[in-house]
Amino acid sequence: MSTELAAIASYATNQQELQNSLAVQYLPAVKAMAHRLKERLPASIEASDLISIGAEELIKLARRYDSEINDNFWGYAKKRVHGAMLDFLRSLDTVSRGDRKLIKDVEKLIISYFGEHDEEPTNEFLAQNLGEDVGKVQKARDAGDVGTLLPLDEQLHLFGEEESETETQILRDELIAQVQAALSEMSERDQTIIQLYFYDELNLKEISEVLDITESRISQIIKSVARRVRERIG
Repeated sequence: MSTELAAIASYATNQQELQNSLAVQYLPAVKAMAHRLKERLPASIEASDLISIGAEELIKLARRYDSEINDNFWGYAKKRVHGAMLDFLRSLDTVSRGDRKLIKDVEKLIISYFGEHDEEPTNEFLAQNLGEDVGKVQKARDAGDVGTLLPLDEQLHLFGEEESETETQILRDELIAQVQAALSEMSERDQTIIQLYFYDELNLKEISEVLDITESRISQIIKSVARRVRERIG
């Protein structure tokens, strides 16, 4: 092998080692991101799936990364890894696109049942009362929860395809305005719950410990506000 070819091979090897080390170095950050996101998602969605999606994207980004263009790899990769996880969640929303009526029927029955029993019904109860398959009800329930339990900025990505930066900012401002309008119609306690969840980003368990309210009750309040906001935005 000539000196020139040996130098090229050495450079390629060094680059691959650097890329591999970047992926390994930031994998814990990807795991932390996945677990934090998982705290706000239905139980049927596994953190391991989010980690797998995030790790795959991280490796792709490490392969393309050029330190001469951007000297902060995680700054370059963080938003893209997070976006890949949200794209994965959007891909699960097949029921909401195909049968929005079922989602609304499921949510309506859950609200009614919760009002009587102060807890959410089982999927079996929902399926029996709606005359639907349990698996289909579970998917509809999850699809509804994905869009209502995420933080505000993450909900923007679930409205549809990626907008331009200007359009995203307009949508974000509108979303915040609608949340504030919905808050004005709520009790002080419920306003506190929304503040802690959407703005301070506490999870259901943390809010439950602070306010001594069941996680189910907190979840219902959050979903109610999120539904109203998204209906107003359309």
